[in-house]
Amino acid sequence: MGTRRQSRESALKVLYQIELTGQTPSEAISGYWEENDAPREVREFAEELVGGVMSDIAGIDDTIAAHSTNWKISRMAAVDKNILRMAVYELRSCEEIPVKVTINEAVEIAKKFGSIESGAFVNGILDNVAKVIGEADAEERDA
Repeated sequence: MGTRRQSRESALKVLYQIELTGQTPSEAISGYWEENDAPREVREFAEELVGGVMSDIAGIDDTIAAHSTNWKISRMAAVDKNILRMAVYELRSCEEIPVKVTINEAVEIAKKFGSIESGAFVNGILDNVAKVIGEADAEERDA
């Protein structure tokens, strides 16, 4: 498993823990690393994902809600929701990561940690988000 995949999976576990326990991000991150050893590169990207999601969670959730037909954020499974949050953060903020890589990683992680339908669910929403973000980037370049 690659470094970025390890980071994404670690970030998912931390975000899930924050949601279920109400811990602060710093409490959840430090507790997670106490129990799970990882190289510096894995820790750095995982912490960037957690910090990025938590710093704009309302905006990220608004983006997800705007692109998920018939699904309210509050009704989404916690695993799927947090995978989507990480991927939306990546799509918005990590320009060095190709869109297809972000989506493929999210789908694979959803298949591993979510339900049978999670991969398709995550893929559908992220495809819609990526189209809108791509259109906004093209408009910005043309301006």
